[in-house]
Amino acid sequence: MITHGLVIFAKDVERVSAYYQQTLNLSVSETKNSHQVLNGPDIEVVIHAIPAALAASITIDQPPVSRGNAAIKPAFRVDDLEAVRAATVATGGTLKPFKKAWNIRGALVLDGCDPEGNIVQFKQLQKS
Repeated sequence: MITHGLVIFAKDVERVSAYYQQTLNLSVSETKNSHQVLNGPDIEVVIHAIPAALAASITIDQPPVSRGNAAIKPAFRVDDLEAVRAATVATGGTLKPFKKAWNIRGALVLDGCDPEGNIVQFKQLQKS
């Protein structure tokens, strides 16, 4: 049973979907022209296409520039930040260097962004 979900709007659905599949170890459960649905044990992430007229006016830099003015920043618990870094590099996102990580509530936390600049936070639980 899925308990949490998130919808992310993207100019390039395939590319952004690949990022979340690899960084969060999600699988594709549905593909349509307008979106892809990704699933994990307790989360559903929908990558939805930005309408074509609006998408045409959006420029995505390479590497992507973090959208620091976004209203939300999704945060995900992961098993291994090194694996997240490898997946991020492979799919065109960015992840801050480990020297910028911080500890909070028993987790090592690091921010990055997906291939379109959406800021994402990853939390690796620390072993006690």
